[in-house]
Amino acid sequence: MRRVVVTAVGALTPIGNTYKEYAEALLKGVSGAGTITRFDAENFKTKFACELQNFDIEQFLHRREAKRMDPFTQYAMVVAEEAMANSGLDLESIDLNRAGVIWGSGIGGFETIEHDVEEATLSTSEIPRYSPFLIPKLIADIAPGHISIKYGFKGINYCTVSACASSTHAISNAFDYIRWNKADIMLTGGSEAAVTKAGMGGFSSMKALSQRNDDPSTASRPFDKDRDGFVLGEGGGALVLEELEHAKKRGATILAEVVGVGMTADAHHITAPHPEGDGAKRVMRLAIEDAQMNKEDIDYINVHGTSTPLGDIAESRAIRGVFEDHAYDLNISSTKSMTGHLLGAAGAIEAIAGIVAIQHQAIPPTINHFTDDPEFDPKLNFTFNEAQARTVKAVISNTFGFGGHNSSIIFKKYD
Repeated sequence: MRRVVVTAVGALTPIGNTYKEYAEALLKGVSGAGTITRFDAENFKTKFACELQNFDIEQFLHRREAKRMDPFTQYAMVVAEEAMANSGLDLESIDLNRAGVIWGSGIGGFETIEHDVEEATLSTSEIPRYSPFLIPKLIADIAPGHISIKYGFKGINYCTVSACASSTHAISNAFDYIRWNKADIMLTGGSEAAVTKAGMGGFSSMKALSQRNDDPSTASRPFDKDRDGFVLGEGGGALVLEELEHAKKRGATILAEVVGVGMTADAHHITAPHPEGDGAKRVMRLAIEDAQMNKEDIDYINVHGTSTPLGDIAESRAIRGVFEDHAYDLNISSTKSMTGHLLGAAGAIEAIAGIVAIQHQAIPPTINHFTDDPEFDPKLNFTFNEAQARTVKAVISNTFGFGGHNSSIIFKKYD
């Protein structure tokens, strides 16, 4: 099968509004959490989130165009634009029939649904009035639709929806289509905009969110004894994947190579992980097998690591089960400690974090570690609190979603 490389990325995250800003913040260990500003959260149990900072959509889209998009689509357009600009692709010289878009979003137009339903419910009109843009704003597949329209990509185009695994599934599918010779270029990734009243309220009622309102910046504490839930985030990430010879022919910059993917289901519970990490074990093994690598070839795992009591334990057990003694030679980190949990966009920005590790030969840290938890093997290196320099040749990025969806993808230093 054909080789596939990453030739550009774009990022819009709570700790950086471009790839460069995001990479720098990751390696510095910056927290993106703070009191919610998007709405009045005073009466909510959790009053904080990882929101985008200093972001104005009108710097990227005309006001009229932006109003016709839910924020999750706006974010998709922004990161796609950065990735395309960084790629150096000349749209006049590529075969647009072999260029496609696969995008991930776990929820889609959450803010649009919330706003329009409220408006219709409160309306004094005898007939409920809904915006004609309600449906095209809320459907998750509208993001890749808008991207393909903007760039004229006429190939494969759809959206993956698998909760928090959505954008890793999107990237994995894009990788497959290129190596199967069904496309030459794929713009892929994911975006999410769930920091809304319903988003915060819904996850809070599930007891999934941290309630550390007195200290939001340290609330996301993966693998810490006092972790009490995740911090909701927003934003997106985009990757340009390209067939190797196609990229070399046009002199593209190659950031990393995609070499293997895995996808499994826990078949266990709608929200809780398998306690022994069964699906997580199998998905990492499948990715390593797909890459035709040995477990000893992996240097770093960007874990799902949400800062929930059960999820962190299950994933650490899975890592120990798959890698055995090599687990102690790995660096492991959860960048959600900095960005919060971007749900369907998590896989995209965390794949990019893996690429940052390869490009900088350094591991982004798991910040906010204060107290060791005896549930975790003390010999595992969770890269606590500070970035660590090391040789990074191969990275696994894990994402797991409600419904028992598991996905892993391996990026390798290109040589």
